Amino acid sequence: MSKVLFSRITLGFLALLMGQSALNAQQVSGLVQVNLVKADDLTPWLERGTGILAYQNDSLNLQQSLLNVQGKLASSVSYNVVANVYQQGEQHLGVTQAVIRYKPLSNSHTRFKARGGFFYPRMSLENVDIGWLSPYTYTQSAINSWIGEELRVAGVEASLYSAGRSRRSPLSWEVTGGLFKGNDTLGTVLSWRGFAMHDRQSLHNDRVNFADYPSVNDPNGIFHPSYVEPFHELDGRIGFYLGTHLSYYQRTQLRYYFYDNQADPNVVNHQRLYAWRTKFHSLAFSHDFTSDARLIAQWLTGSSAMGQRFVYINFDAWYLMYSHKFAAHRISLRYDDFKVREDDIFPMDMNNSNGRGVTLAWRYTINANWQLGLEQHVNRNQADIRSTLGESPQQDQQQTLAVVQFRWR
Repeated sequence: MSKVLFSRITLGFLALLMGQSALNAQQVSGLVQVNLVKADDLTPWLERGTGILAYQNDSLNLQQSLLNVQGKLASSVSYNVVANVYQQGEQHLGVTQAVIRYKPLSNSHTRFKARGGFFYPRMSLENVDIGWLSPYTYTQSAINSWIGEELRVAGVEASLYSAGRSRRSPLSWEVTGGLFKGNDTLGTVLSWRGFAMHDRQSLHNDRVNFADYPSVNDPNGIFHPSYVEPFHELDGRIGFYLGTHLSYYQRTQLRYYFYDNQADPNVVNHQRLYAWRTKFHSLAFSHDFTSDARLIAQWLTGSSAMGQRFVYINFDAWYLMYSHKFAAHRISLRYDDFKVREDDIFPMDMNNSNGRGVTLAWRYTINANWQLGLEQHVNRNQADIRSTLGESPQQDQQQTLAVVQFRWR
């Protein structure tokens, strides 16, 4: 089935579900965010520049627009489809998630559930709002910015779980595993651009651009296009992930995942897009000091390889965030640290990059529909590959956002 046909079928399925939801009083929700930006004049990778933030200069933008449709097909079967509209990027309308869930009723202490479709593994404790957005900041962590760009599961997931209250225990647990295809190019943007910080999620059938680096697109070199289409299946192999969730008194949460796309790095398609063997560990943690005070952290470490070690990188990133709610106000402060290190056979293709960033956000909930927000973000980042374009490898970037959000449920 072609990508275009799949997208048309998915959007048609969304329209059908919307119609069914209207008839059966099932839930249709959505969100629109408009921002006013003051930022540095460094062209973002979205416009084939080398900046790691989504905006430049002073501008008014549609930041987020999404429609979330969910409901039940049977007592144990539910569905969820998320469609997004973006002002930025190569594709402006599409689907970011489409999933069917199976969760049977059971009196057992240990229960089973499963899901299938196009979805995110539940690695993140930051992106827990509608449409896999963050309720804390507008500029997301480097880890989850990358996951939103390049990672999605087209497959199935099965879980065993046990709620502590059913056993009169403070500890709840879950073990989960997934099998998937369609994520063979994972690692492309991370290798050549490095980590970025934003909140745009790649749509199904989307294309993610980056700068025209000579070492990448030279016919006498690696000869790869200056873009990636993230959700390709190239080698027919099945990837997998395994995860464990622990929750203590519903106040402290820990999530560990191991992800391996099992890709053959020597496979290349007619667009000259390679499969990248990418595997990583993710550890996420949150603790509620009170009902209004929360600490969240995540650490990601892994590697990615393309070709006969044409590109080989190790990557590592972490963040620490504190969020506090005062009545209708929420203040969140996050520190990010990220780096990519190369160990391959082409020294002229420079893949080393690193950075640190601080994000401070304020959100004020006026009522169930309206919210205002301000955010200040600053970072210092370095990407050695910028020197191939005559740019300084190190850049200091800042971005101020004023955001108006309308939400309906």
